[in-house]
Amino acid sequence: MSFDPQQSGLPVMDERTAEERILAGLDDEQRAVATTLNGPLCVLAGAGTGKTRAITHRIAYGVHTGVYNPNRLLAVTFTARAAAEMRTRLRDLGVGTVQARTFHAAALRQLQYFWPHAVGGQLPGLLDYKAQIIAEAARRLRLPTDRAAVRDLAAEIEWAKVSMLTPETYLLKAEDRGEPGGLDKVAVGRLFQAYEDVKADRNLIDFEDVLLITVGILQEDPRVAATVRDQYRHFVVDEYQDVSPLQQRMLDLWLGGRDELCVVGDASQTIYSFTGATPRHLLDFPKRYPEANVVKLVRDYRSTPQVVGLANSLLGNRRSGGLSADALWSKPLELIAQRPNGPASEFLECSDDEAEAAAVASRIKALMANGTQASEIAVLFRTNGQSEAYEQALTAANVGYQLRGGERFFARKEVRDAMLQLRAASRAAEDEALGQLVRDVLHNLGYQEEAPKTGGAVRERWESLSAIVALADELVVSRSTPEHTFTLIDFVAELQDRATAQHAPTVQGVTLASLHSAKGLEWDAVFLVGLSEGLMPISFADTPETVDEERRLLYVGITRAREFLNFSWSTARTPGGRANRRPSRFLDGLRPNTSASAPASARLPGTKKSRKAVGPSVCRVCGKILSTGAERKTGRCADCPPGYDEAVFEELREWRLGEATSANVPAFVVFTDATLMAIAEAAPQDLDALAALPGVGPSKLERYGEDVLDIVANG
Repeated sequence: MSFDPQQSGLPVMDERTAEERILAGLDDEQRAVATTLNGPLCVLAGAGTGKTRAITHRIAYGVHTGVYNPNRLLAVTFTARAAAEMRTRLRDLGVGTVQARTFHAAALRQLQYFWPHAVGGQLPGLLDYKAQIIAEAARRLRLPTDRAAVRDLAAEIEWAKVSMLTPETYLLKAEDRGEPGGLDKVAVGRLFQAYEDVKADRNLIDFEDVLLITVGILQEDPRVAATVRDQYRHFVVDEYQDVSPLQQRMLDLWLGGRDELCVVGDASQTIYSFTGATPRHLLDFPKRYPEANVVKLVRDYRSTPQVVGLANSLLGNRRSGGLSADALWSKPLELIAQRPNGPASEFLECSDDEAEAAAVASRIKALMANGTQASEIAVLFRTNGQSEAYEQALTAANVGYQLRGGERFFARKEVRDAMLQLRAASRAAEDEALGQLVRDVLHNLGYQEEAPKTGGAVRERWESLSAIVALADELVVSRSTPEHTFTLIDFVAELQDRATAQHAPTVQGVTLASLHSAKGLEWDAVFLVGLSEGLMPISFADTPETVDEERRLLYVGITRAREFLNFSWSTARTPGGRANRRPSRFLDGLRPNTSASAPASARLPGTKKSRKAVGPSVCRVCGKILSTGAERKTGRCADCPPGYDEAVFEELREWRLGEATSANVPAFVVFTDATLMAIAEAAPQDLDALAALPGVGPSKLERYGEDVLDIVANG
């Protein structure tokens, strides 16, 4: 039975006018997405091709034509911010009752509703952070852990759970997962079980449990499954390349064998495989649904031809480590630029990290002097530890900045104070223009039209208040209709909704962000910094698959830029240091007068080309054959006495913790405990001797070699 918009509470208008309004401005491919309303639909959408526009207009078109009931369609995405943006767009298209949620938010809502009926009693408390519980589990097992190790173990447990592994099955599936927290697989499995036990003792569940328990209820209780399937008849899943096996299982249970599903994604933007995400579901969608319509969005409306050309070349230079054995589906989408020509991208080599940061700050000042807004400029790096140099350089240049991933906008004191003042003012608001009302209220908190000349806390406070004023000016235009003027009461409600979804307004200031956290965002000017081997690709990317993901991460960075794009790297870490860094292999073929680098298999240790046959390793103390990787690294049995200086080993561990914290990576990816033991025992005196040790590859040698030799020599 079709849905009658006359009975929906939606604005009633001439149907032809509604359809024309919704479809107006869409290109042919976007229009194909918007008008394909039934059956399975797979949208392969490249960066900047208007995928969110296409799917939100599809939903609106389906509702206005009566094909969709807005209360029975669920749109799912991966971040609260993306879900909030989708809800905003749907509201602007007149279909604000359509639900747009993250997988976790949708599952939690269902779990809260069905728990009393399916399980009984009160829903356990939701655990926001795993660190404390993991530390308690480690203490129960008398396992040594530090802060970095706890973070690594939390990430490993999350990966295991979204991969639908238990503590028992973890050992069978985690052979290639390294040594998280410096622990072997058996110890991690025991810790995993202890973590689950501590949660049970305290009547807590974590975010992965929300999905797992909801999946369990849907599988075991036919009444619950029937209720959910009756509630939701159509599904839209954005960023489908990031779906984990657990999320896919939940989606399958929601569908219950039906095929009213639209998925949207781009395998070339798969950058979260370390969390359990896999593009396999996107790549195999046409095989799973042979009758599916497949639409490719390749017209790039975001970036200039210069930026698009570099993005296409980066993926075109890929030699191995593809996403699919099927050549047709592993071939990346080739974007077609729709914007006019822009400036040529810049490639900048600097003598050291400090000089690189200063050069980037100087170019940012020049852009701003020529009219580019600070909020339209971003500096993107591989690890969060790289941000400090750019914070200092921008401060020295008197340029304001915001650190993405730092304190959340709605948690700032001035923002909380502003919301309280605006809420109070809304109770007695005069018939005055919204923009002026907001300015008057925030003036009492220190807002002024002109930005302060000073930096620091004063400037940051003004930036926050200015962002609220700018949002008010924007919404009074986009949300007002002939029948209703957007009021201060409406604005206060909007701020509260955004605070709940962490959908922050734009803050005036250069954005400093990691490449991972930049996904889904865009700026006029983007500076991609620290592009040297060991950072891009990161040193622990030592297989074709992980190197390929690093390439995709750089691709995401390139495609964030609309017009200006700057690549930079330094040849030394510190001023006066040895210039032994090389620019990233990914820049080969992009930089002028360079060609694409050799295939990954020729550059990576441990592949078939470079592997040599070796005999069994034996303990240098007792002569027994060594059976584990850790024993082979140290060259002795676990029970045999060590032959190293404990002080040197502990100093190496302390140095490793600092490196891991700075780079925001697990400690074991710098060096495992077994490798540090091998270094302490061998006491290498030069880089060649260090390179001969197991666990010290070319990238780690280049990045950490000198520091390690200094510790050994001075220990």
